[in-house]
Amino acid sequence: MDRWRGRVALVTGASVGIGAAIVKELVRFGMRVVGCARDIEKLQILAAECQTAGYSGVFMPFKCDLNNEEEILSMFSAIKEQHKGVDVCINNAGLALPEPLLSGKTSGWKNLLNVNVLALSICTREAYQSMKERNVDDGHIVNINSVCGHQVLHLTDMHFYTATKFAVTALTESLRQELRDANTNIRATSISPGMVETEFAWRLHRDNPAKAVAKYSQFKPLEAVDVANAVIYVLSAPPNVQIEDIQVQAVGQVSLPLAV
Repeated sequence: MDRWRGRVALVTGASVGIGAAIVKELVRFGMRVVGCARDIEKLQILAAECQTAGYSGVFMPFKCDLNNEEEILSMFSAIKEQHKGVDVCINNAGLALPEPLLSGKTSGWKNLLNVNVLALSICTREAYQSMKERNVDDGHIVNINSVCGHQVLHLTDMHFYTATKFAVTALTESLRQELRDANTNIRATSISPGMVETEFAWRLHRDNPAKAVAKYSQFKPLEAVDVANAVIYVLSAPPNVQIEDIQVQAVGQVSLPLAV
């Protein structure tokens, strides 16, 4: 990770869970990290934690609603003005809503698409343009995907979410192809975790917390830092090595429950 020391990373969805864990690891390894989320107070608490820990890098909170393209573009403009640009982009922000195909609300589907697909694509485009205009040829774009991006599980509440994660799988491979066509050494990676003990299940089942309890009680799930460690592993690979896809699950997770 020495070559990334002092360089700039953007982490979306940085206020809690996997995003916060990624921020801490990147800052620990000396990177200058811009973390965005809607909840600026949680980001400020995270910044204080990084400072108290004495990490060699620095964390810079940025309030941004990824549903709003104007805010995303303003964020990239601010990063350019204050830090020259982005060298690493971690598209971590993801949304899960219980909106089945047969009864889901259109507004919920649009929200899932906006965050999980469109915001990821906008951040990818802007990060690449930031690297290109500064002749950065060794940047890295990491998409935090899901095992649901590779298999359709019998989880009715998550079927539309699954579709958005299949899109992330396709977008990551498409990105690799376009980067090769652009004759650049910028790399792209998809990291697909299984069940992680974060706020994810509680948000998905906010109207029925017992479902969240059931999910986390079947086996010991991954911790957010396990996914952060996968990000560090990917970034630590030699510049000529592209780790294209990582799927990581808890030892006890053969598959997710067949029904919820």
